[in-house]
Amino acid sequence: MNLDRIIAVRTDKTVYRDGDRCLKVFNEDFSKADVLNEALNQARIEETGLNIPKILEVTVIDGKWTIVSEFIKGKTLARLMEENPDKKDEYLSLFVDLQLQMHSKTCKGLTKLKDKMNRKISETDLSATVRYDLHTRLEAMPKHNKVCHGDFNPTNIIITDDGTPYILDWSHATQGNASADVARTYLLFWLNGDIDGAKKYLDMFCERSNTAKQYVQKWMPIVAASQTVKGNEAEREFLHSWIDVVDYE
Repeated sequence: MNLDRIIAVRTDKTVYRDGDRCLKVFNEDFSKADVLNEALNQARIEETGLNIPKILEVTVIDGKWTIVSEFIKGKTLARLMEENPDKKDEYLSLFVDLQLQMHSKTCKGLTKLKDKMNRKISETDLSATVRYDLHTRLEAMPKHNKVCHGDFNPTNIIITDDGTPYILDWSHATQGNASADVARTYLLFWLNGDIDGAKKYLDMFCERSNTAKQYVQKWMPIVAASQTVKGNEAEREFLHSWIDVVDYE
């Protein structure tokens, strides 16, 4: 096994390439349950027929839990957008189509999005009044069971040399309301400093899915709040600004 070729380094994991295999090696203190849940999510999503890297095994390397999956050779959609700014609208169009395709799937074994968001809101340092309001708003939202990615952004899409797209990183996957997933993607564009991309993405998604923009916007304070329990201080400050748009009646 060759662990010399590092593909990516994150706060709590390192991703390596070993031939046609991709090894996601988690830090020693990373939760075993979270590793196994991510692998299970990915295995379940495989069964939907979506184009994703297949899980090959879950193992331990030097005392560290590791998920081994297929290595998909290609470039991320984020990199393609960077290299070909004139084609950004074309890439955004593909991005939205992929998300719509994903939302057309169901997967009963996944965690329910509402359950996860309620738990995350409870874990925030927001006041009891704001938490209550957000829980109430969340419960009032329509219940769906669509496959939601939870971190759907152009860095998690790989395009192979023959143009085949693959969706990566299913650690945050849930089943629930697609508009919550869209609100999360919109906020990710903002967090990345791409305000123009965020607006174009939302317009494009709402038009193609026949979804009212106001409906997605209703999810934004809820989604922002659920994301404040992680991330750096700058991200939390930005997310808090979205929570503050909550109207008190």
